[in-house]
Amino acid sequence: MRVVLATSNAGKLAEVLAIVGPAADVAALEALAGIELPPEDGDTYEENALVKGRAVTRAAGVPALADDSGLEVDALGGAPGVRSSRYAGPACDPVANNDKLLRELDGVPARARGARFVCVAALVIPDGREWLARGEVEGRIADGSRGTGGFGYDPLFIPAGYECTFAEMTSEEKNEISHRTRAFQAIKTFLEEI
Repeated sequence: MRVVLATSNAGKLAEVLAIVGPAADVAALEALAGIELPPEDGDTYEENALVKGRAVTRAAGVPALADDSGLEVDALGGAPGVRSSRYAGPACDPVANNDKLLRELDGVPARARGARFVCVAALVIPDGREWLARGEVEGRIADGSRGTGGFGYDPLFIPAGYECTFAEMTSEEKNEISHRTRAFQAIKTFLEEI
């Protein structure tokens, strides 16, 4: 089945392609001219994933995969959460987001830097059926940016049981344990069924 991934994030596209594999022919959003994603202004990951999936399916008449993900930091009451990509402002600048997060955690000891990455994946098909799946990975926030791989908050996030950040892992290592893998593995099951 051919599905379109409702994102313009090249890092997400690469990860989803690696996770979904042969279960579907996943195309980039750029393959469909003229489709713009709606703003991610929902209060939950689920709302944001569905609004993007529905927009692509409605505009193109094809099944769509979408997701919304975020980083939840315990010491910040779960922030940045659903606003993770816009944490430092509407420009969605990952460096600025990471810098702001580190400033907010300045002086917070390692034992109090617990965090989790959350991903909610959605599959929307033209007949109106929709599926959602949630994936999480626990970890903590590093004292500074480490590594050059991944994207977003990956240089700051150390998954539980590891001493390296997501950005210091190979993409294969990250994809074995990531929040996105957990969510899209469940969505992959739905793809295989339909």
